[in-house]
Amino acid sequence: MSSMLSRPVLISAAVVIVLVAIAGPTTMAWSSRQQSERAARAMTGGDPDHAAALLRRYGCAGCHTIAGITGADGQVGPPLSGLRQRVYIGGVANNSADNLVQWIVAPQSFSPRTAMPATGITPAEARDVAAYLYAH
Repeated sequence: MSSMLSRPVLISAAVVIVLVAIAGPTTMAWSSRQQSERAARAMTGGDPDHAAALLRRYGCAGCHTIAGITGADGQVGPPLSGLRQRVYIGGVANNSADNLVQWIVAPQSFSPRTAMPATGITPAEARDVAAYLYAH
């Protein structure tokens, strides 16, 4: 009788182990993404949750490939993934949150002949976009 009781316990334990093994990487990825977003918010003072609509409204998605933004598969400008690890913004400005925001608002202030247009985005909106780009 004790062997009949131990079999369901062993099966239950095996199921729990499999579920933890499956959920572990997902939980770690979620935690890493949350940490990246918190760091990006702190760096920029922006909210990455507002960025998707802004990236579409101001035409960023037409020129750049942007991870996580549906339809953002432009080939005019560089892909914007991994921006936080880059040394320069636009090839001319040191990579800092303030420079990124200024680049998004007025790229010609750094590089008068840049192909990136001034879109009319506000500094507050640019902070949200910068937070998204640094988080992704």
